[in-house]
Amino acid sequence: MFTGIVSDIGTIESVENRGDTRLRIATAYDADTIDLGASIACSGVCLTVVDKGVDGGRSWFDMQVSAETIRRTARDQWTPGRRLNLERAMKLGDELGGHIVTGHVDGIAEVLAITPEGESHRIAFAVPAELAPFIAPKGSITIDGVSLTVNAVEDHGPTTRFTVNLIPHTQTVTTLGTLAEGQAVNIEIDVLARYLQRMEHYRGAQHV
Repeated sequence: MFTGIVSDIGTIESVENRGDTRLRIATAYDADTIDLGASIACSGVCLTVVDKGVDGGRSWFDMQVSAETIRRTARDQWTPGRRLNLERAMKLGDELGGHIVTGHVDGIAEVLAITPEGESHRIAFAVPAELAPFIAPKGSITIDGVSLTVNAVEDHGPTTRFTVNLIPHTQTVTTLGTLAEGQAVNIEIDVLARYLQRMEHYRGAQHV
């Protein structure tokens, strides 16, 4: 379980195909504090640490990414040199600074427009219409592992458009500050919205 508050930006140093795809990610985390088998969210994707170490004074950890995960996450994400938003799993008693995040990607969004507003940026995204019921103004959403608040939502047939606001701090401490139009990002809907939708579906089925 995570909160969507990024604590480091890692960089993919190498990618190897060993059945599954194996990544080596450079990080500012102290390797001594990373447990084998630990969960780390990598741009919103919960992955398991399979190896770790230090090379040239820089810590690293290895992750295995299945073909299914690659199919369901943003294109070009698992490539050498790609920067990833990193968050370590919550511990009991940690401050919940964002919202509850599971690290399970629900869909892919595309950046439509980036508009400066003062020192902040308003980012517009398009998502498939099947995610529309889970996205609401002032609701929470996770974009590439970052907990954000939805500003506005507009439905346009097969797609839904929504916007978020990025303050300067978020632009600096996450990869979202370098987003470009046309770029694909990972989306996780609010877990509470997911359960509410399931309850509504079950309630409707009971009355058929």
